[in-house]
Amino acid sequence: MNGSVVSIQLLKAHGQPQRPVSEVIALPGQGLEGDLHGKTREDGKRQVLLMDTESLEAMGLSPGDLRDQVTLELPGLQRLPAGTRLRIGQAELELTGPCEPCTHIGELLGKEDREAFRQSLEGRRGVLARIVTIRGEGRIRIGDPAEVLNSHP
Repeated sequence: MNGSVVSIQLLKAHGQPQRPVSEVIALPGQGLEGDLHGKTREDGKRQVLLMDTESLEAMGLSPGDLRDQVTLELPGLQRLPAGTRLRIGQAELELTGPCEPCTHIGELLGKEDREAFRQSLEGRRGVLARIVTIRGEGRIRIGDPAEVLNSHP
């Protein structure tokens, strides 16, 4: 399974809009340089939130609307199990599981019925990942390839 990076967004502070960027540096065991969600614990499950364009389009949403940092053109992304490894640009990431939707995301998007919106996101809010290793400087750029390296059943 192969695809590509279509969008990258970074969050500097809670409650602020994400800032689109053309590239970012992946930091093993931490997350994306300059993003609030970066962790200092190497076992952190939410270093990066990955989202696919297929799901966003089906819901009428845009990259970053669900607070995803990296949006991929990679059909089937959300069906990949935890433990699957992806190479995205110069970084290798391991999927840690689905991102559970919360009502806060509906609030951020100005949805009137936040609970109904939360329920509509069940199984479609994206996939959490941690950065395992990098090549070179660890750059991830818009247009970079995204490749599934392995998929565990």
